[in-house]
Amino acid sequence: MRDHVGNRAVVLGGSVAGSLAARVLAEFYHDVVVVDRDTVSGVSVTRKGTPHAGHAHGLHARGQLILEELFPGFTEDLVRKGYPVGDLGEMRWYFNGRRLPYTKTGLLSVTPTRPILEHEIRSRVAALANVTYLERHDILGLMSAPGGGRVVGARVRSRDHAEEVVLDADLVVDATGRGSRTPAWLEEMGYERPSEERVKIGLAYTTRFYRRVPGSFEDTWSINPVASPEHPRGAFFGLSDQDRCIVSLTGILGDHPPTDPEGFLEFARSLPVPDVYEGIKDAEPLDDPTTFGFPASVRRHYEGLRRFPAGLAVLGDAVCSFNPVYGQGMSVAAWEAMTLREHLREGRFDPAVFLGEIGKVVDNPWQVSAGGDLAFPGVEGKRTPETEMGNAYVGRVQYAASKDPEVAKGFMRVAGLIDPPSALMEPGMAARVMDASGDMTTSDGGVPVMVHPPAEQKLPGAA
Repeated sequence: MRDHVGNRAVVLGGSVAGSLAARVLAEFYHDVVVVDRDTVSGVSVTRKGTPHAGHAHGLHARGQLILEELFPGFTEDLVRKGYPVGDLGEMRWYFNGRRLPYTKTGLLSVTPTRPILEHEIRSRVAALANVTYLERHDILGLMSAPGGGRVVGARVRSRDHAEEVVLDADLVVDATGRGSRTPAWLEEMGYERPSEERVKIGLAYTTRFYRRVPGSFEDTWSINPVASPEHPRGAFFGLSDQDRCIVSLTGILGDHPPTDPEGFLEFARSLPVPDVYEGIKDAEPLDDPTTFGFPASVRRHYEGLRRFPAGLAVLGDAVCSFNPVYGQGMSVAAWEAMTLREHLREGRFDPAVFLGEIGKVVDNPWQVSAGGDLAFPGVEGKRTPETEMGNAYVGRVQYAASKDPEVAKGFMRVAGLIDPPSALMEPGMAARVMDASGDMTTSDGGVPVMVHPPAEQKLPGAA
């Protein structure tokens, strides 16, 4: 333990965000308790509390680097166990039906199934001497000191017994995900709810696993035709281990991939590139298609609250739930855990300062995903001239990336949360983008021809 900040921290939620928070808190608190409603120890399959976990996931670049720092040897261990790990630029990416060239970025993407990744993280955290997972416990609410100025614990109840238990805590961390009840709990304690920003995408994933076809995935391990306004159907098709591959088809605004096998295959055939359909049409399915709905991206602006109780923190999807097709959620959760670590190194926990720092972490990923979704006609959300300009330029970046490997590399650095979106507007990169996209028309990306952006211009919301 580096610096003693408190005796006990309680983390609500034992998924990726909660487990990474517990890993960090173990450096500063004598005792860390992670509460989850499910049995999570030793579980490496989809569980009831995380129905989205059965669909394609990726831990990209920044998230991989953070896990490697928190758990040295993490990536090498996954490779040794046969799980897919590779350069982010050597995935087969398609945007607007155009393929990006393979390019060595030096940034790794880790793409075993989500339950496997959770298990690998959780088993390492549970092995820490001062961390305990309290499983099969419902979270009932917070305990506050008289006057409501400080949270002093959490009320929980075992799913096997009727008695309510109070877990005293110096710090309670809400990592319960998009269904977080902290806004309601704040209101009960006399505080304001955080304002919410929503982008209604009406997304659905439908996923099926297949036996790997011999000779497939020789030059890559992941094939990703990403949805765009011109081609709103998308897919993620990749190895989940040495013998199996996963196909997650995506559709928005009610155009959802079917769950019947014939409809699933026809949806794959309708994609703008043939790779997915050709890869699975003769493959052996290992299960039936399953679906998961994601109605809207939601950001809760805790950083905007004037008052917030001491002893409480919020992170992960409880703060911001991103459209999952951008692959940001786990990496942002890891980034937030490291932000918590840096904050605690100061020797105390100040919720106002911490929530401000979390807001800054979320800004750029939210700009990328929520802003990108607003390029789709019919998606509900606030559009500004800056949003329109940003999406027009991103359309040019994607077009240019299909022709210039250096643009592709820069784009991958932003997608991997290494560089902010503003990096794509730096003079040298902007010049490459405009040169490579000089022959672009509205039919190539549905965006108007743009003049060369001034050097100081940044994408909206960029740091």
